[in-house]
Amino acid sequence: MTPLLEVSSLAVSFGDTHAVKDTALSLGPGERVAVVGQSGSGKSTTAHAIIGLLPGNGRITGGTIHWRGEDITHAGERRMRRLRGREVGLVPQDPMSNLNPVSRVGRQVAETLVAHDMCGRRQAWREAVDLLGQAGIPDAARRARQYPHEFSGGMRQRVLIAIALACRPDLLIADEPTSALDVTVQRQILDHLEKLTDDLGTALLLVTHDLGLAVERTSRVVVMSDGEVVETGPARKVLTEPREDYTKRLVAAVPSLSPPKRAAVAEVEPVLEVANVSKEYRVRGRGGVLRAVDDVSFTVGRGRTTAIVGESGSGKTTTAHLVLGLVAATSGTIRLDGEEIVGLRGVRLRAARRTMQPVFQDPYGSLDPMWTVERIVAEPLRTFGVGDRNSRREKVAELLDQVALPADMANRYPNELSGGQRQRVAIARALALGPRLVVCDEPVSALDVLVQDQILDLLARLQKELGLSYLFISHDLAVVRSLAHDVVVMRDGRVVEQGLVDQVLTAPKDPYTRRLLDAVPGGSAFVEVP
Repeated sequence: MTPLLEVSSLAVSFGDTHAVKDTALSLGPGERVAVVGQSGSGKSTTAHAIIGLLPGNGRITGGTIHWRGEDITHAGERRMRRLRGREVGLVPQDPMSNLNPVSRVGRQVAETLVAHDMCGRRQAWREAVDLLGQAGIPDAARRARQYPHEFSGGMRQRVLIAIALACRPDLLIADEPTSALDVTVQRQILDHLEKLTDDLGTALLLVTHDLGLAVERTSRVVVMSDGEVVETGPARKVLTEPREDYTKRLVAAVPSLSPPKRAAVAEVEPVLEVANVSKEYRVRGRGGVLRAVDDVSFTVGRGRTTAIVGESGSGKTTTAHLVLGLVAATSGTIRLDGEEIVGLRGVRLRAARRTMQPVFQDPYGSLDPMWTVERIVAEPLRTFGVGDRNSRREKVAELLDQVALPADMANRYPNELSGGQRQRVAIARALALGPRLVVCDEPVSALDVLVQDQILDLLARLQKELGLSYLFISHDLAVVRSLAHDVVVMRDGRVVEQGLVDQVLTAPKDPYTRRLLDAVPGGSAFVEVP
């Protein structure tokens, strides 16, 4: 049987940089194949080369790409436009940057049908509503008239799936389609994607750094490193019995749901006490009140990590913002080292903020692109008037050393750093003032498994060396299990369960916690055997 897609000895370059070298892969009709590897391994570049969407000065410098036996390696733009959408669909990673913010979502789905002459405009709108409904969007006729900002992250991703499958393509390329979504929404999206591709007989090329997804959702896996394929074969066999050292490192870096080996810790005094805290927002337009955080209570012990987990919209990030004083609590108390911080203003609020610092989710968006690393890390020192220029420069060098970055990194800009290096810079900045509490809001969710493992090791080492306390916000239960001592499970703004992480995640009492655990992709495949 002729393969649907066959890539042979593919080479892609950006100027003098060789991004993909001698890469080969193939897909048969209806087959599901995953391409996995760390950031920079060449997996997304390979996918973009297949559909002629290489950015900037990227070009194919060697090898061939055959689609149904036709050589499309250097096909003209007219042919590639006909191929894209109609024969090969693409679900990109970031729905916010891939949907037009000023166009109704129904129109964006309909445009695909019109562009490929599938039907007229009036019929295209009716088809768009049907496609949105098939992608799992409730009340599709009404939602089709809304704009992307009125949708949640999961719903926006469903819109992209509807667009990609609108013309019933023979191949769907999904490039990290759920990396920014929590586990339950991720499962819903992937279940819908699997059902739709099954119904249409569409083949799937899944580009991901999530090995659990690869095991659970595909039959074959291609492992890439430094632009080359290092291992390929049945997904479960390759990722549970890897032959190559690189694949073994990838698998070893996957956070496990098995309980980590921890020494027993005696009772410690709390550094943070949150008691009966609520936050209400007025709902504009239709009136009423939205209670984003509802009577939440927990503590963070000195030198310990308390994690808050839950789906998107559960209130976990709002809780973090309340602790940091970025938004004001409607009611309740928050004490840092015994001192009430709710309602503080002026000098006292400034002093409280000095003792707690944030590390945000996005290492790309949380650093000023116009500043050098030295200026970024020194910013808290300048803001609080700590030291002179020379002493601050020395402190920056010391902080970079603490987060395992070379001293010459101080003169670089964020765009010259990898995602992991950027997050290390963000951690160095958070440590500059010697805080007692660090609030980490999804600090590793945007990173691949190898870099994620390095950052988690760094956080654990810094906690041990400096006695730091962490409030750790995450939707990844395996990450939480590897780092946290205590866990708080939130749903719809309320705490449904909390306690020691080993107890809550081993024997959850609330059905919601059990659903979160069951939704972890490939969880059973990577559980360590004692």
